[in-house]
Parts: sequence; structure tokens; C-alpha cells
Amino acid sequence: MKIQILFFGILKDIVGKNTLEITEEEGTSIAALKAALLERYTKLNDFSNFSIAVNEEYVTTNYRLKANDTVALIPPVSGG
Repeated sequence: MKIQILFFGILKDIVGKNTLEITEEEGTSIAALKAALLERYTKLNDFSNFSIAVNEEYVTTNYRLKANDTVALIPPVSGG
């Protein structure tokens, strides 16, 4: 199945693009997707506490992906 991944902030800079389309097996967990991305883009490990949303809703790592999902990786927000 195809899914689209959106990268924001520093995560976009690390990956070098703001979107990526990948093929995963139906039912892949967010935890498995995150592990694959951390392996592929090792510099993401410095920001591994990023939030993940699927179809504009925050999800937990055990969420299971479906075809045509859009996954957003959102870096930690800081400031004052």
C-alpha cells in the first residue's frame, strides 16, 4: 500500500524534502514505520521524540496504517 509522509521543521531539513511517498504492508504499525525511518535517516535519531499524526489526528505508536494514509512527522516544539 502507498502512504504519504509529510515532514515539518527540522525533520524536513534532515530528510531533505517535505514529502515522501513510500510503500508499506497494510497494517504496518507507526512503531515499525518510525523504526524504518530512523534507520534510513539516522540523523532523525537526534529528534526521535517527534509527534506523529495520521490524516490530521495524533496517533499512538500501535496505530495500524491503511492504504492512502497521510502521516505527518512533527518535531518537538519549544519556546517561551
